[in-house]
Amino acid sequence: MEPPVFYDKDQFPTEEIIFKHMGRRKSLWLSLFNLIEKDFPQISNEWRYYNDGKSWLMKVTAKSKTIFWLSIVKGSFRITFYFTDKAENALLKSTLSDELKKQFKEGKRFGKIRGITILFKNKKDIEDAKELINIKLSLK
Repeated sequence: MEPPVFYDKDQFPTEEIIFKHMGRRKSLWLSLFNLIEKDFPQISNEWRYYNDGKSWLMKVTAKSKTIFWLSIVKGSFRITFYFTDKAENALLKSTLSDELKKQFKEGKRFGKIRGITILFKNKKDIEDAKELINIKLSLK
């Protein structure tokens, strides 16, 4: 997996800097955040620098529930959702790509959770992100 590009603790990730790293994937960024603003107004986000990973990550939340984590990589961005086993049925019955379902089923466990990561390359990734947000919000 490609490392995040924001590793300088003193360089806050502004949109101008983000878009310089993102290149032509800027339209996917704008589409994702327009979708979130329109369909999920309860969701908020915050950039934080994490010393354990030595990088900036955006934490996206709905109240106290973490929905996903976002990082900028060279030429794109990625988001990672973490789910417990109780989400498995919803994930496997969803419209997610087989690749993402496999990522969950065969993914490394971190305690009681497993991750699903989307590296944004095309518009289908926006649909997958929306599906994952809906699943995450539906879980208690």
